[in-house]
This record gives sequence, structure tokens and C-alpha cells, in this order.
Amino acid sequence: MRGHSPQDIFIFTQRTAIITLDEAKRRQSFGSIDGDFSMDALPMLIDTSDLLQDTHIEKLACRLPARVQGYPWRLAYSTEKHGTSLKTLYRNLADVDSPVLLVIKDMDNQIFGAFSTHPFRVSEHCYGTGETFLYSFCPEIKVYRWTGENSYFVKGNTDSLQMGGGGGQLGLWLDAELYRGTTTKCATFNNQPLSSQQDFNIHSLEVWTFE
Repeated sequence: MRGHSPQDIFIFTQRTAIITLDEAKRRQSFGSIDGDFSMDALPMLIDTSDLLQDTHIEKLACRLPARVQGYPWRLAYSTEKHGTSLKTLYRNLADVDSPVLLVIKDMDNQIFGAFSTHPFRVSEHCYGTGETFLYSFCPEIKVYRWTGENSYFVKGNTDSLQMGGGGGQLGLWLDAELYRGTTTKCATFNNQPLSSQQDFNIHSLEVWTFE
């Protein structure tokens, strides 16, 4: 490969796929630095996100369970499009039969949220599996996975949505108006608070499904 520039080498090694130099640079900037991103995991977004930039999407995509990687992302709920109502969120997910990705932007412009193996719904008991996780960009991504301590993954109430628990602590809690939230360290995920403030106000929120 002597005499070739790094860009030429990068393009040459993409399984002989023909990609533009700009695309090669974009993939280099997002994928090759961490060494943990597979090009095959690049998702297609059916809808436009008001919260997620390319770097958010790519860093989240490679941390999703293998069974949802490669599926297009569809926006099922957005406070910008559907208003601020937990009831509407539940209603929009009523016919969904796939995992969901919750994305929150708080008033401090921080991005964080959760991956749930089951769509959010009202339930008497907690639901979900050990693939459920919390995450935060601060600004680099941090993912908090199941510790095995308990199974308090997700609990949907008519007036709140909560994820993670144990000892009276909730990993993530949202109110009925999707305006206020709380985040604390919990036994389920052994997470750090996802926002810079334990009690935060929501700027906007999105829920994505995989179809």
C-alpha cells in the first residue's frame, strides 16, 4: 500500500465498496476512533430526529442487542410532534411489537435515555429483560447495563414511567406530562445519574422503534 494516502487505504478496505471521500471521512470520524463500531450496524432512520445527531446514532447503534441491529428506526412518539403526554406515548406504542429506544434532552441540553426490550405500557408489574439498559452522553456515551441484582427494568403507570429500582432509588423516572424527571443511582443498572441534576426538566423527548 506504499504511495497511497490514508484516505485511499480506507476506501480500498471497505470490502471494495465504492464510497465518496466525504463519506469515508465521515465514517472514519465516527467509527474508527473508538474501534467498537461495525459499519454494518449503521441504521436507517425512517423519520428525522430533532435530538439525535449522527454521532449519537452511530454510538448507540453498536451498543444495541444484535437482534435489532440492521432494522430501520421509526419515530413512534415525539413531544415536538405529538405533545407532552405520557398517555399519548402509551397510545402510540399500543400496536408496537419491538424494543424501543427512549431519547431525552433536558433543559441543560444533555442527551440521555434508555433502551427497553418491550414497548412502554401501563402494567401492574415490572417488565423487560436483561438487555434493557440506560445511557447518557456527557458528552461521551456511557451505557449502564443490567447488574443482575433485581428485575425492576420498566414499570409503566398512568401517571409516571420508571426504569430501574431498588432501595427506593429509581434509575429514571418521568412524570405524566413528560416535563419533569428524576434520575438516581439504582441497583438494577448501578448507573450514575443520567443528567447533571437529579431532578431535571425535559426539553423534548423521542421514542424510536425497530421495524
